[in-house]
Amino acid sequence: MLVELLSIKCRFRDGELLIIVCLLIFLVTGIMHDPSERKNEIENKLAKEQNNLNLLKEKVNRSSQLTKGMVGILSSFEHRLARLEETILPVYNETGNLQRRQENIERTLMALDHVIAFYGVSQEVEPVVRAGPGPIANGGSGLDVFLEAMNKLQLAQEYFEKNNPQSVELENVSTLFNSGGDALNREFKDLLFRHSKPVSPIMLLELVEEETAASLNHFPEAVSSELICIADWLIMHNRDEYMNVYARVRATILLKSLQQLKEQQRSSSGGSIQSVPVANSPMVRPKFQTPGRRASKRLQMFEKKANKMLQIATQTLEHSTGFSLGTRRSALHLESREDIVDEQEMENYLVCVMALQRLMQSERSLMVGIVPLQHQHQVFEIVIRDAMDMVVQDGESIASRAKRCINRHDFAAVLVVFPILKHLLTMRPEFERTVEGCDYNVRSKFASILNTLHGTGAKALEDFIESVRSDPSTQLPKDGTVHELTSNVLVFLEQLLDYVDTIGGVLAQDPVYSNALTLIPGHGKVDKNKALVGIYIKKVLVQLNLTLVGKSDLYSDIYLRAVFRLNNNHYVLKALQRAGLLDLVQLSEPDCEESYHDMIRENKKAYSQSWSRVLSHIWGTEDAPVAMAHAGKLRDKDRHLIKERFAGFNKEMEEIAKVQRSYSIPDVELRESLKRDNKEYILPKYHAFYEKYSTVPFTKNTEKYIKYAPAQVSALIDRFFDVAA
Repeated sequence: MLVELLSIKCRFRDGELLIIVCLLIFLVTGIMHDPSERKNEIENKLAKEQNNLNLLKEKVNRSSQLTKGMVGILSSFEHRLARLEETILPVYNETGNLQRRQENIERTLMALDHVIAFYGVSQEVEPVVRAGPGPIANGGSGLDVFLEAMNKLQLAQEYFEKNNPQSVELENVSTLFNSGGDALNREFKDLLFRHSKPVSPIMLLELVEEETAASLNHFPEAVSSELICIADWLIMHNRDEYMNVYARVRATILLKSLQQLKEQQRSSSGGSIQSVPVANSPMVRPKFQTPGRRASKRLQMFEKKANKMLQIATQTLEHSTGFSLGTRRSALHLESREDIVDEQEMENYLVCVMALQRLMQSERSLMVGIVPLQHQHQVFEIVIRDAMDMVVQDGESIASRAKRCINRHDFAAVLVVFPILKHLLTMRPEFERTVEGCDYNVRSKFASILNTLHGTGAKALEDFIESVRSDPSTQLPKDGTVHELTSNVLVFLEQLLDYVDTIGGVLAQDPVYSNALTLIPGHGKVDKNKALVGIYIKKVLVQLNLTLVGKSDLYSDIYLRAVFRLNNNHYVLKALQRAGLLDLVQLSEPDCEESYHDMIRENKKAYSQSWSRVLSHIWGTEDAPVAMAHAGKLRDKDRHLIKERFAGFNKEMEEIAKVQRSYSIPDVELRESLKRDNKEYILPKYHAFYEKYSTVPFTKNTEKYIKYAPAQVSALIDRFFDVAA
């Protein structure tokens, strides 16, 4: 059986063998189970499968024949292709060689044309270079044509430097190229000179008013484009000398712009050109006007403001008294001296500083595209240096003159330091942004002005206190009115209100004030600057009070001394209340107002003692018996006593009326209050005395002794404090 299977395996493929094996197993299994019954069935199936196998063999044979035919065809095709390749390949290779030769010839011709062109560049572009890059209308060749010619020269120069560095052509091209570079430098300089004009004072004032330099166009757009184009070419070819020219020209223009503004300010004398308003300055201007517009009105305003401090010092007194102070002058009056910095000069200086700031911003924008970014800081420093130096010198001049005023105790002139300092502090962040990246010497110039003015302001404040302490005046007002020192001090203090934040910053640098600030209860919740100014005002008032008390001791009349102190204390209190200074002082001294009220009450009490001699005649224990007086039983002694009382009262009353008419109480409210107090103090006592003895027959000459009825005494008191009464 195995032999048969092996023989079958040798004759059939694996698939066929598998089928046969399965059939054999099936047959064997069937025979084993039922050899007799299934023999015929198996034989039938075997015959059928044998037929199928024969059919399969036939198909396999046909497939083999087809495969052999296809292989033959492919072999024949491959042979023919090989023969074709042997025939075509030499032709193809020869054609490729011919094409490469043609391309090489064409490239060679192009290279020859290119090289030959280099030899003719100098002759081709020489007329253009000699004509220069100026406008065609002026005999130039035009910038675009000129730059195209320069590019040709550059290419020729690079070729000869690489391939024939010893040739004459290289020397010719290089010479012409350098001449073209010089021509571009000259054209840049000419354009810059021709179109760089100082900014007019009117335009500068408009820029200051607008608070921006965006609207300032130094060059026409076409000129800016040409400058940028030339600058790009010069930088690309390492010709950076134009930047020095640019820096010098723009520096000159910037300086001239400021100088023309200053010259216009000097020549205008406050009348021909309207200054720009400076916020919170002592002299606020209306909106900018063109020259000549409302000039007379502005001039009148300036003249009025020039006497502002004198008016403040006198208006309060004139309003309260109703009469003029005549030739009386305030020590704070601004005289016309060379070392006085008046309000106009202060405002002019601030305008110049703001104009410089706007011009600096404009110059920053102008150099974009013209000066490479890496060189802009250095060029910008050169551009602004001279103008900055001028402004710094002007600021130092103001500070120096202010210091001389301090030495003369002319503190009104020093007040201009604070508005300058205030506005410079406001400008500081913007200025620092403008000079960011510049050299420290440039960046520190603005800070040096601030430091100088800061020191000057601090010295002025402290020296003012010292001047109050050591006031040299020994002449006191004969009428006991408000001392000139008092009015001057209050005027000075009132001027500080406009610059509380600035002065607070100055005082904060002094340890004395910063330590005093920490002693204020809840100092962390109060406005620091207001509290510091309040501490300063308190120091001034304390020193003023001590000085006035010391001066008042020179009065021989102790009652006039009391009137003097009363007038000054009352004036100080009212001035503090009126100006709003009291609110600042109360931050550090809450009892300030009550302290002044206490001093005023003490002064009134001391003044009331002036009635003691008058009262001594009508108010005593040695009165004559009333019953006896009305019964006509007076003794000579009693009659004499009553006569002395009336006569003494008349004499003292006339004397005090004469003396106190010469006293001055300039404040109407205080004056009427004192008169009312006098009446309430005297009239009840005199009325009782008068009612008691006026009907007693103590004398036959009644009119001689009973000269004043109570109403007449009241009328006399009404004429107190009035020298014209």
